[in-house]
Amino acid sequence: MAPLATLSNQSRLTYSDHAGSDHAGSESNFCDSIALLLDKINYRHADSSEQREAIFRLRYEAYLREGAISPNSSGTFSDPYDETSNVYLFGVYIDDELAASIRIHVASKEHPACPSFEAFPDILQPELDAGNVIVDPNRFVVDESLSRLHRGLPYAILRLCGMAARYFGADHLLAAVRPEHQAFYRRIFHHRAVCEPRLYPGLARPLSLMTIHYPTVAEQVHRRYPFFRSTFFERRMLFERNAPMLRANREPARSQEPARSPGSVTPFVELGAAHLAG
Repeated sequence: MAPLATLSNQSRLTYSDHAGSDHAGSESNFCDSIALLLDKINYRHADSSEQREAIFRLRYEAYLREGAISPNSSGTFSDPYDETSNVYLFGVYIDDELAASIRIHVASKEHPACPSFEAFPDILQPELDAGNVIVDPNRFVVDESLSRLHRGLPYAILRLCGMAARYFGADHLLAAVRPEHQAFYRRIFHHRAVCEPRLYPGLARPLSLMTIHYPTVAEQVHRRYPFFRSTFFERRMLFERNAPMLRANREPARSQEPARSPGSVTPFVELGAAHLAG
């Protein structure tokens, strides 16, 4: 089996490759390379048992290699959050080969279940009680061999997170990560840390919580990284239940959905890097 890696390790590598250039031309070339990669990518709902089994094997190998889980006889890694009513489980395919997977929970006051809520209830409960919508991406893994061939793969998969936040009118887009990986999320989506590392469901290593108010930063992110743009049709096909497989669509378009006012969200308290390190 090809070696695997979780998003955190691969994204750190990809970020350092990209961040080393301060030239507009290099950044433009980077965005063009992601756009070309999206032409090869299919986002697929994991609807069949075969698709889910393949994703659970991908997860197992990735997290086992990182030391985040212990070996088991099944060679798969899944949990009850794969079965909640508010979950969207995706496989990401390049030329019909499973290259990555991500699980996205859309949490609300009526449907609060998500891994980050279990780990950070004191932080997220007030947001849900206030009627805010939270998008919680998790279990992001990539095939290490394919990620080496396609260095922009983490960006292509993170695109799903932004699409989910926009489709559901989310107030918060979360990222539960290890402290050493926070720089990547600050760089791409302007995430900010709001919590010190804690035990996280199913993993041996603690994670910290980061978040952004997505409607506030979306246009800035899209201007810098145009490949994060999407059409309403694409978002509906991906997140409307029982939607078929959809090829990634890069056409820039503004959603017709009303944006939430930044003032309508309860602010999190940001933690400084020095405090987290202590």
